[in-house]
Amino acid sequence: MKLFQQLLLAPAVLGLLAPVAATAAEVNINDVAGYARKSTKQLRAAKAAQFSDVVPGDWAYTALLNLSESYGCVDNAYTQNLKNGQALTRYEAAALVNSCLDGGLASAGVDADVTRLTSEFGSEMAILKGRVDGLEYKVQELSAGQFSPNSKVSNTVVFNTGYAQDDANITGNAARDRRLNMTYTATTDIKTSFTGSDQLYVQLEAGNGAANDPFHSVPTQLADSATTGNALNVQKLWYTNTIGDSGFRYWVGPRIMSEAMLASSPTIYTSILEGFENGGNGSTYGSNNANGPIPGFGLAWTQQKDDSSAARFEVSTNYVALNGATATGGLFTDNQSKWLTKLGYGTDRWQVSAAVSRNMCDDTTPATDGDSETCVTWGGAYATDAAGVVTALTGNQTSYALRGYWTPESSGAVPSIQLGYDWSTIEDDNVVGATHLGGAVGSVEATQAWMAGLIWEDVFADGNTLGIAFGHPEHATEYHQNLAVRGPDNDPANKAFQWEAYYDYQVNDGITITPAIFGYQDRMNGTTLANDGIGGLIKTTFKF
Repeated sequence: MKLFQQLLLAPAVLGLLAPVAATAAEVNINDVAGYARKSTKQLRAAKAAQFSDVVPGDWAYTALLNLSESYGCVDNAYTQNLKNGQALTRYEAAALVNSCLDGGLASAGVDADVTRLTSEFGSEMAILKGRVDGLEYKVQELSAGQFSPNSKVSNTVVFNTGYAQDDANITGNAARDRRLNMTYTATTDIKTSFTGSDQLYVQLEAGNGAANDPFHSVPTQLADSATTGNALNVQKLWYTNTIGDSGFRYWVGPRIMSEAMLASSPTIYTSILEGFENGGNGSTYGSNNANGPIPGFGLAWTQQKDDSSAARFEVSTNYVALNGATATGGLFTDNQSKWLTKLGYGTDRWQVSAAVSRNMCDDTTPATDGDSETCVTWGGAYATDAAGVVTALTGNQTSYALRGYWTPESSGAVPSIQLGYDWSTIEDDNVVGATHLGGAVGSVEATQAWMAGLIWEDVFADGNTLGIAFGHPEHATEYHQNLAVRGPDNDPANKAFQWEAYYDYQVNDGITITPAIFGYQDRMNGTTLANDGIGGLIKTTFKF
């Protein structure tokens, strides 16, 4: 009976009522609902409709009232109707008697009122009982063709409505020029387990974002943006499982990111802008924005302790390859890849961690010294050259990250705190023997970044969150100046600053409205009035 009760109001189940042998006049869904709900749940009283046959003063009405007072098996909503003298249909009366009999609280062989009521409403009780039994069979038949009981499907739809403006549009498009824009991202997450400890994860995604709208280009790219051209794509796809009770877990998949293959996240801050993801979307944790998830695999270990609240160590290491799925690339033959390793220590309330990543370029002719390399930037546009122009990597990069977070035991005036610091070195791409000729004059050879995030939970009401983040985006600290000399910290963006603030207002379990504002100063080239910007949006999130 439980399966029927859970799915009674589902549209797919309602459609099954038609084939059941009886005319529509015999019963309506309110009658079935009144029958099916257990007496421990509160019923909503049905309105007295065309079959209001049981009225105050009738023996049946009095018997039903006595039944309610004697056994308590007639639910509170109908009890109130009885006490208030409201008329009942014969099917409502039959449903109430069925409820008492099914609950085992009354017996037709013991209670005279039950015996008489059963005799009076026997045909209606049988019709309702037949409807329920037949419907349960149909539900079971329908369920056989649905998802495995070990599968879970969840959906998220996000509307972003807002604008952004800057003082000098050096990015070459009209993305941030005070126009109001509306974009969306829709995702469906499918998680299936075959053994109870494993999981196959598939994420489908669609969105109408474009590179020239204010929410899909640095420095105002959103953390949840999608640029699929309204097409439905497989965005993420991987398999993960534990290795016995050893504390080990592995991942493998054709569409996965480095940050997904960690024993735990390095951050507790949920960001609006992509620049604050992962405690700072620098080159250590940052995924390649242009290509999204790519082929990769990883392994993580978490120290096992009996006390779930005790601090423990964890180690994660993983590898992703940009062209791992192409005929001309390969997982290991194309070196546009990232190898990330993270060491962490902490509890659910606090953690400190350190990570290092090796971001490799593709040397198109590795046997030849002094040739150029093809490199991909991991994370956002992170640095500018000495002339204030955004520059790409020119050689292999080694990146480092320190992360730490802390949360109070209970919500209140004291916020949760997230801190992050990143730095990296970039190798010369032009080497002949022992002589480092370096890349082009002005190419970046070292970077730094930091961020801080504050989170207040249950602000003004339970479930609502206030978040603030600020920091210095990744910027160049050293340049190649000539054939043998590295330059000092003369990046025009070395005073760059970015920030955001938002408030999550939880309308209900399925809808959250998030007003947000964000801004940046000297984000790209640092000259007066160049790339100082501000923006705002209303983010509406639907989960179902």
